[in-house]
Amino acid sequence: MNLFSFFKKTDKVGADSAIDSNQLVQDTEASSDNKEVTTKLSLHPEWNVPLEQQYVFSFLANELEPLKPNQLSLAAINIEEDKRNGAWYVKAFFRSSIPNNIELGEIGLIIVDKDGKRLASKEFDFKELGTLPPESARPWVFKFEKEYLETKEMPEDGWTIAFNLIALRGHQLELDESWKKQLPQEQQELLAKVVKELPKLGRKEVNFTGLQARVRDDNSLMVSIFIRNGNDQAINLEQLPLEIIDANGKLVAKGSFKMNPALTVQGNSTKPWTFIFPAKTVNAEGADLSRWTAKVVQ
Repeated sequence: MNLFSFFKKTDKVGADSAIDSNQLVQDTEASSDNKEVTTKLSLHPEWNVPLEQQYVFSFLANELEPLKPNQLSLAAINIEEDKRNGAWYVKAFFRSSIPNNIELGEIGLIIVDKDGKRLASKEFDFKELGTLPPESARPWVFKFEKEYLETKEMPEDGWTIAFNLIALRGHQLELDESWKKQLPQEQQELLAKVVKELPKLGRKEVNFTGLQARVRDDNSLMVSIFIRNGNDQAINLEQLPLEIIDANGKLVAKGSFKMNPALTVQGNSTKPWTFIFPAKTVNAEGADLSRWTAKVVQ
């Protein structure tokens, strides 16, 4: 693995982004010592590092600030752009202040500028980094291909590479305050269970899943829908054109709903919402609503 050419004597260690280790690592031994931890340089065991390059790594590692006990961290160094394809090569130290070895799997990372604006996001397989020894720091290069970048401009000083905490927490149920007030705690827990059992969303996928449908006495149709956001950033819905299709493929209702204010669904979350189709937009005669689909009209 030849990453050595990316690290130079002129590099400087930049901003550090640290989290509590229990957000990523379960059942690990935690240190009860409150003293700050100075991490030691750890090179991948499969690397055959030239002596001069070892000096570069050692120099950079010595610039790292101590961590608090039981933390995982990413310390930014530099970004180089591949002029051929626009990819970013992000140099950083992956650091641990916990007192035992760790090995991680798929982890989402983000790049943010000095003002907190997100510039890129991507999932990486941390198994490639190998086992990280206790209280150590391992240099690595994270490649963000152009498709994962959310800006055309390279960041200035003060940028950070960080763990994507929204992606880490797992997909969650998001209830509007009005739903929280109306639903007993048992029903809220049941909805959360249903959300967890739904098929996993794709990256950046937004999905509309039917929850409940009922034709009312005035022949209007009331439907409750799960709005599922697979992005790790919030989405805002201002206008939603919907069709309701029954179990036999019959168009039961069609209408467009204007959200004022916009309906926000937080990143990596599912929010249930209720829509009422006026009777004049509903054709429920002979409809089979034992199963139905909500379709967003393009």
